[in-house]
Amino acid sequence: MKLWPPGTPRPEVGPACAAACPGLQVVSAGASALGEGPLWDDRSGTLLWVDIDGRQLHCLQVSDGEQRDWPLPDNPGCVGLVAGETARQVVIAMRSGFHVFDLRDSTLARLTDPPFDSARYRFNDGKVDSRGRFWAGTLLESKDEASAGLYCLERGRARVVTGAGAAGSPGRDWGVTTSNGLAFSPDGRVMYHSDTPAHVVYTYDFDAADGSIANRRTWWRADADRAAPAYGGRPDGAAVDARGCYWTAQYEGGRVLQLSPQGRILRALPVPARCPTMVAFGGPDLRTLYITTARAGRCENELREWPLSGYVFSAPVDVPGLPSNRYLP
Repeated sequence: MKLWPPGTPRPEVGPACAAACPGLQVVSAGASALGEGPLWDDRSGTLLWVDIDGRQLHCLQVSDGEQRDWPLPDNPGCVGLVAGETARQVVIAMRSGFHVFDLRDSTLARLTDPPFDSARYRFNDGKVDSRGRFWAGTLLESKDEASAGLYCLERGRARVVTGAGAAGSPGRDWGVTTSNGLAFSPDGRVMYHSDTPAHVVYTYDFDAADGSIANRRTWWRADADRAAPAYGGRPDGAAVDARGCYWTAQYEGGRVLQLSPQGRILRALPVPARCPTMVAFGGPDLRTLYITTARAGRCENELREWPLSGYVFSAPVDVPGLPSNRYLP
């Protein structure tokens, strides 16, 4: 368990970020190597997230700042809440497969083996849909081809949806290099999905009844010239608000973008870390945006300029997000 020592001020986010986003603050009691997958649990008032490279699951009690940390046996990619009146469990997509972790007794139970070659791929970003399915994407660690894909865990059984392991076209052709940005529109008819190295966000037609996707198209594309002075990053993890706007963390861009349902930039929210990784809406009214960030693999000069890299931040927003769905075991 970690707590901020009484009377100890939290790190300051810096005057530029504070001026551009009043209310932005540090909420985690330390920095992650590769923070990812923030998730709000409305029942307990807690924020969960993972440290992929640090192989940890974190849980912050927002009301008092108490933070619990659990070591994991291998790399977690993302988490989802588990349904049940008294459940205090999360489903975790890890390099070694899908698991359920019990937050009360700290036990980890395997649901499936990895549905991919874990020497080449690992799970990354994911989210639970409105019917209780847990969707998780992978990344290809060599990053030399678009063969990573999407997987769906439904009632304890995993199926390949896109990428190299999919049964046929078009799913096999819809592979990515790094799966990210999974989110669903408020009406549940659109699935968002980004490929971070390709600087692109895709959308699919989504059928919640049977969990099928169709008609992938490019929805938004970021400028891919990483040498440009005004380079703004590439799309990482994301969340959708109640009005259908898509909030996307821009890795190496030091910002989060709010995009309209038509893909127009409405707001750029600066983050005091060059590599924000994912966002989630939380708080009692879902009007707090939580932002995870990374510091692993960043050079010393960058970390001197961005010393808060790896921390989790919160920022007030005007429009609420959507409640977290729960996985049906």
